[in-house]
This record gives sequence, C-alpha cells and structure tokens, in this order.
Amino acid sequence: MTDGPPPFRDPALGVPARVADLLGRLTPAERVAMLHQFAPAVPRLGLPAFRTGQEALHGVAWMGPATVFPQAVGLGATWNDELVRRVGEAVGREVRAMRAADDRVGLNVWSPTVNPLRHPLWGRNEEGYSEDPRLTAALATAYTRGLRGDHPAHWRTAPVLKHWLAHNHETDRDTASTTLRPRVLHEYELPAFRGAVRAGAVAGVMPAYNLVNGRPNHLSPLLADELRRWSGLPLVVCSDAGAPSNIAGSQGYLPTHEEGLAAALRAGVDSFTDHGEDPAPTVARLTRALERGLITQEDVDRAVARLLDLRIRLGLLDGDSPAGADDAAFDTPGHRALAREAAEQAVVLLKNDGALPLPPGARVAVVGPLADEVKLDWYSGSLLRRVTPLDGLRAHPGVASVTFADGADRVRLRADGGWLTVPDAPAADADGEGGRAAAVLDPALLRGRTDLPPLVLGPAEAASDLAMTDWGGGVLTLRAPDGRYLSVAEDGLLRASADRPDGWVVRETFALDPAAAGGHVLRHLATGRPLLAGPGGLATAPEGADGTVWDVRRTRDGRDDVAAAASAADAVVVVLGNDPHINGRETEDRTTLGLPPQQDRLWRAAHAVNGRTVLVLASSYPYAVPHADAVLPALLWTAHGGQDAGTALARVLCGDVSPAGRLPQTWYASDADLPGLRDYDLIAARSTYLYFDGTPLYPFGHGLSYASFAYGGLTAAQAGDVLEAEVTVTNTGAVTADEVVQLYVRAVQPSVPRPHRSLAAHRRVRLTPGESRRVQFAVPLAEALGFWDVAHGRWTVEPGAYEVQAAASSADVRGTATVVVAGEPAGPRPVGAAGLAAADFDEAAGVVLVDLSRSAGEAVAPAADGVPGELVFRRCALGEGTGPVTVALRAAREEEGEARVVLDVLEAGGGGQRAEFTVPSTGDRYAYTTVTATLPSVPEGVRDIRLTLWGPVRVERLDLAR
Repeated sequence: MTDGPPPFRDPALGVPARVADLLGRLTPAERVAMLHQFAPAVPRLGLPAFRTGQEALHGVAWMGPATVFPQAVGLGATWNDELVRRVGEAVGREVRAMRAADDRVGLNVWSPTVNPLRHPLWGRNEEGYSEDPRLTAALATAYTRGLRGDHPAHWRTAPVLKHWLAHNHETDRDTASTTLRPRVLHEYELPAFRGAVRAGAVAGVMPAYNLVNGRPNHLSPLLADELRRWSGLPLVVCSDAGAPSNIAGSQGYLPTHEEGLAAALRAGVDSFTDHGEDPAPTVARLTRALERGLITQEDVDRAVARLLDLRIRLGLLDGDSPAGADDAAFDTPGHRALAREAAEQAVVLLKNDGALPLPPGARVAVVGPLADEVKLDWYSGSLLRRVTPLDGLRAHPGVASVTFADGADRVRLRADGGWLTVPDAPAADADGEGGRAAAVLDPALLRGRTDLPPLVLGPAEAASDLAMTDWGGGVLTLRAPDGRYLSVAEDGLLRASADRPDGWVVRETFALDPAAAGGHVLRHLATGRPLLAGPGGLATAPEGADGTVWDVRRTRDGRDDVAAAASAADAVVVVLGNDPHINGRETEDRTTLGLPPQQDRLWRAAHAVNGRTVLVLASSYPYAVPHADAVLPALLWTAHGGQDAGTALARVLCGDVSPAGRLPQTWYASDADLPGLRDYDLIAARSTYLYFDGTPLYPFGHGLSYASFAYGGLTAAQAGDVLEAEVTVTNTGAVTADEVVQLYVRAVQPSVPRPHRSLAAHRRVRLTPGESRRVQFAVPLAEALGFWDVAHGRWTVEPGAYEVQAAASSADVRGTATVVVAGEPAGPRPVGAAGLAAADFDEAAGVVLVDLSRSAGEAVAPAADGVPGELVFRRCALGEGTGPVTVALRAAREEEGEARVVLDVLEAGGGGQRAEFTVPSTGDRYAYTTVTATLPSVPEGVRDIRLTLWGPVRVERLDLAR
C-alpha cells in the first residue's frame, strides 16, 4: 500500500486515466446519484458536491449583480467574432470570480443559444445570434472560446450549447413535433451547432423540449449519430429543466418514467435536470430502470465518466485551476469598457436621410416608453450600473439640452367605493430596501414584498395618477406616481412594489376588460383573475367571483406630452420597442411583427410637430414598420444593450461612433411575409434571406454608416478543397468607420432548389478616411458550395458555375466573380435494390415526418385528417428493361380500417403508370407491414415518382424490382 493522493488526484496522469481511476472507486449507487443535476458530495473520496448549469448568455445570470452585456441577438448584430470572444472571456472570468465568493455559482455554463433565428415571432428571439447558421456558428465558436479559455490543462468554464434541435417555437413547446426534412437538417440546423463543437470550444449540448419528427429531442439518435462524431471530447448532454419527466408526462411518449429516463440515458443524456435541487425522484427512477434491465451499468458508467471528465477539466479535483483563481475578474474597468463597446458595435442604422449625426449643440427631446429604461431579460444578471438613452444624451457634451416624455397615458380609476389610491411607501431603510435606487440594482429587493401597503379606495383628492403603458395585445402595465410598478404578490394583494416587470411569472401585467353594464374590470394576467376592492385593499377576486367595475378617466394623453417635448426641440429621439418579459419571451411567442398601437401613435405624434424625428427601436426582435421607414428621416435598431446601452446609443447618435451593426436576421415588411410559426421547411416555405422571394423591409446583413465604402478587385478561385476570395474595400467617406464585408455564394444552375445566396464568410474591418484594405477569405469548398443530396444520402458539391459575391448586405452586392467547380455529378436517384426511403423526398405537401421507431428512423404521414399528403421523388433510375415492376410498400396503420397509398410513375410528356395499395390496420404505429402491387410495363430510364397518402398511414419506404 502506497502513501500519497490517489491517481485521480494526479494531473500528470492525464484526464482519461484519472476518470477511469475515479470511476472505479465509486459505488454503483454513487454513480447513479451523479446523473442528477445536483450531484451530492462523496466525502470518503473528498469529492465536493457538483451541479451542472449556470446561465451566462450575455453575462452571469441569476446569481446577483454582474456585468450585463447586450443581448445575444445584439452580439449577433456586431458581426464581430473577436469582440464576441472577448465578451465570452469577460463573462467566464466573472463566473470564476463569483464562484470564489459563492460556490453555488456553477462552472458548467449553459450558453450560448445557437438555434438559428428562423422565425422572428419566436418568443426567444433575443437568445440567438442570427437566422444564418454559419454566422451563428462563427459567433458561437467565438463566445465559447472566450468562456472556455486557452489554458492547455484546465477550462475557465465548460460551455453547453442550447437547444438541440430545431427549436424555434414556444407555443406547445414540450408537446409539438417539428417536421425536419433531411435537407433542412443538414444544411440549416446542424451547421449552427457543428462549428463550435468541431472547434473544441464546447463541453456539450442541451436538448430542446420539443419533439423532432415525432420523437422527443431528449431521445434523439442524432446525439450519437451526429453530435458525438464531431469531436474527440467526451461531450456532456445536459437535459433541459423538467424535460426527463416530460417523456412519460406531457409527451406521453413512453408509459413510465423509468422507461423515459432509461431511453434518454441510452440516447446519450448524461445529466438530468429535474425536480429542482431534489435528486431523489430521478435517482429512484434510474435505479428502478437499472433493476428492471432497462439500462445497464455500462450505460450509467458512460454518462458518469463524461461528467467526471468535465469536473477534471474544470480543475475541480485539483483544488482549483490556474484558469480559475488567477483568471478571475469581476466588474473591472476593462469589462465596463467592453460592455459599452459591444453596445456601440451592436447599433444598426436602418435609414438615414441626413438627420444623423445630431448637430452639435442641439436641443433634443427624448421620448417614448424605453427612453429612460435599461431593459433586462430572463437570462440577464442584475445591473451593477445603468445608463438609459435619456441618461446618455443628458451626459453627452454635444447636446445642449434634453427634454423628456415617456408617452404613457395618465389615468385615474374610480369605483363605487372611491378612487384607486397608492399609499405612500415607507422610507428606505439603511440598506436601501423600500427605495427605488436599491431596486435599480436588484429588483428582487422590491418585487413581491408583502410589507408594503396595498392599494386602496380613497376620496377624489387622494386619487393616484397612474402611468398606463399598452404593450400590445391588450397587455398593460401601470406605474405609481413615484415610478413603481403595480404588482400582485403571492398573497393576492395589489401593491406598488416592483421596479420593473420581471420574473418567470410576470406579476406586473394587466388587462382592462369591458364590463357588461359599462366600465371596465381590471384583470391580473398572471393569475387570470379580476381585481376586487375589499376592506384589506385591492386583491385578486376569489375563483369565479366578479371583479370591481372601474370608470377609467384619462387625465393626460401621452401623445400630448410627446408632442409638447418634440415641438420645442431641434431634434427628437423616439425610443420604442419591447419589454423582454412581455409579449414574446420564453414560453410565449409573439403574434405580430407590428409595433403596439400606442407606440405607433407616439412616433407619429412627434413627427407631426417636428420633421427631424429619429426612431430608435430597442428590442429583442424585428418589427414591421414600413410607414415609419417611408416618412421618418432616420431609424436605428439596437437589441437591449446592457448596462451602458444609453452611453453607446448617445455616442452613435452624436457621431462619436459611426454605426456599423448589421442585421442578423431579415426584417419583413408585414406578417403576411411570414410562414407558419411551426413550418420549419424554409426551402418550401421560402423563408429567411436564403429563400425569401419577396422584398424585405430591411434585408439580412443590412446596416448603414456615416462613412461610405467602395469595393473593387474581387477575385475568387478554388484552391484544392478551399474557396479563396479577395476584395479591396476603401473608405470613401470623411470619418473613420467599420465596414462589415460579407461574402456570399450562389449556385448558377442548381439541379435542386438552392438559396438565392448564402453567407460563406464575413469580416468587420475599421478603415480611416481614404484607407484601402485587401480583405481575404478562405472557406472550405464543400461547406460553402455543398448541399445535402437526399437521393444519395450525402453532402455533395455539384459541378458547374458558382457566383462569389462581395456585398454590403444580402441585397447589396458590390462585386461578383465566377468559379467553375468540377464537383461530383449526382446522377439519377438509384431505386432498384436501394429502394426509396419515404423521408428522403425531393418535394412534399401536406405531410409530416414521424418516428419510424421509438429509438431511430423516420416515416411519413399525412399532416391532417381527410387531406391527402404527397411526396415527389425526382429523377429515379428504374433500371433496364421494359417488363413489369413489382412495388413493395412498407407502411403501418394503428387505427382500425384501411388506408390507401397511390404511386404514380410520371412521364415527361404527361401520363404514366399507377399502382394503388391498401394498407390494413397493424394495430401498432411501429408495426410495419409490406403490401405489394405490380406496374405492368415501365420503360427503362429516369422518371419522377409521386406517392399520395390517403388516411392515417405511416409510410417507411418503397422498393421496386423488375
């Protein structure tokens, strides 16, 4: 027996050997316990407790004050990989510093979100970087490199990408299935994840709540078939919160929780986030699954080994790592400067007819509901400091004076018993509790407090003027005269007790519902109950009870305040947008691209009295504002820009910084331009800049500057397996400015539908007036020019001509070069012995993809009862000869009765041959049967095949033989 630490404590041994040694020392029960998010300590081995999960999307979240950077979509608007890497590094260092003070801060960070922003009505639009998968991948790689750090032995943090896979809807997010055809999977969804994983910058992924092709993402075979083939690292898969229980719960996919968790473990889930901090239910279910033989000890050990590997790479078995104690930094001058720089680089100038920059010495009116706000979202940390647009312009030396109007209507509410009255709040104590200043730093100090007095009914002279803001869709917030938001606490009483709308359940939103006999009832949206005046104050009514009827008296119109401020100013800055906790957030998709009507009226009121009106949209997502674009001289967009958003915006407005943000997603002109929220087939739906056939309001990659730029001398060539391109960019303007050089590619004569153009590379460069720079790109040829060939099940580059385009946006091409590539001819689709997998269609209508079995594979079914589904397979090689063809159809039907499938072999000039199949009930959606038919005489050659599905049938494949 030797003295000294065990081998797993020896860094010189290497990570795999240390993992193996430690795993061998753990008992089976200890191993199972490690599979929960909150893994207990193992005192006999000196192992501390460990948890997976720490939110760090744009700063350390949920653990108190931290540096707050712009939202992820704002970081996406910078198009600046190096800046995003530095932000990731700063966030990682703050994670380490905060952990040193509080070991509840986790080092396994669940960031970033890399779902491409396919649909702008997605409630979590703010969390992603871009609608383009390659831009998303580049920025995710940069951010995770910063989070992880460059230390050769230890990681600063261990980033986990969210949310695997095809997750762009919140409506029915845990029960709805996404139909994901192979081309969209391989060309759009997977590339967004693959870049950062292949770069070795991430520790793992988190599956999404939704199902894909009928199977829960937590059981996705792609975790093994794709994800874990991209990296030599033992990637950790962390479940989303509550998702393991959904498998047998809300999804009803498997009959018991033991089977659900066992299936997830076998599919590759390593860490189960369920039941909060209580591991007991998860451990019990997995233990029973092990006892029942649903999983093996080897299944458990594989997952535990990956989790131990993660701990070792974080230095958690070595006391701490050099990348931890020495690298920790919190709220440094560098982090503050970086927060401002990131906010500046995220500002996108959408339109400018000479109104910007603001003239020196201007008198400026700053108006609108976001003019004096720094909005946070669900994944923000608490603010250490805040600079609003109003603050930023007031502090700017180039602005002579600033007037302000928030544009909210002021109202009084009268009931039979009196007028709604906000009692005075108690004075702030020594710690600042009860005061607004304290709540600015941490809204939890006020929100939900029950020691503040509730609102009551009082005499007319005590009536309170409430600031009422309509956020659209009938959702209102109400503020007391001192700025506190009305909120309903857990006790049901209404108080002026919140600094802002906040929390997983937002308790600061209301609706005014018309009452039957006139007047309105004030309904609390979080509880769904009307408010009722009683002796203890105003409170939510008991179940089924009616609320108090109010006469709503508007004492001041917000438009009048805006017009008054605007009329006396040299320029007006109208700041509109969203509150990230209202009308579009996690669990809640948006319903429209339009501005809330009240906000729309505000910019019109300002412009009516002052033509020099600038509209700033501060939002988590795009808006459709075609009329504002038509009449206003200048529009800007910025995502919520974090702690120094106001300074950044003021510096852009005043010309200290030339704006160079670029749109990371298409801004459509109207809701009519959008596909269905759950239509993920962007090829057929013609969505995103890749396929959209209409004219967007502002295109992907769009953004203007105070300078101008000339492009010239574009060259492009194939160099082995790399596409190389160069272009000269010259600043032809009068100010130093950044230009985002965008390189797009386009197949000239594709054999299948391809994008109008797709982003291959980008570079943000800073140029002084008159300066030129030769910008060079080198992109893997297959990545830039290839597509997924469903006929042969492979990634391919077709032979032919490709345009390489240097552009200032996806709609502003400045130079074109052509590259002719030998490629690999695809040839006709082989049928014969290879058959036709139903899911590998070229075109489809009225179908959904479903799970072939509970563990792997896809089949095709009609999307709606009573409506036939159609599949088309192009250029099928039917083999030699002219004799009869035997067709075998593999299909299943769970319901009683029969379903019909019709096969047509199409001739070029019309007509063709038809075979019909009757599919009997198999009693099980996964029990496939084979039915046959004969085509009497099919000529040899290449034909298109159409398959029409009638009734509730699931088709796996089609085999043809002469």
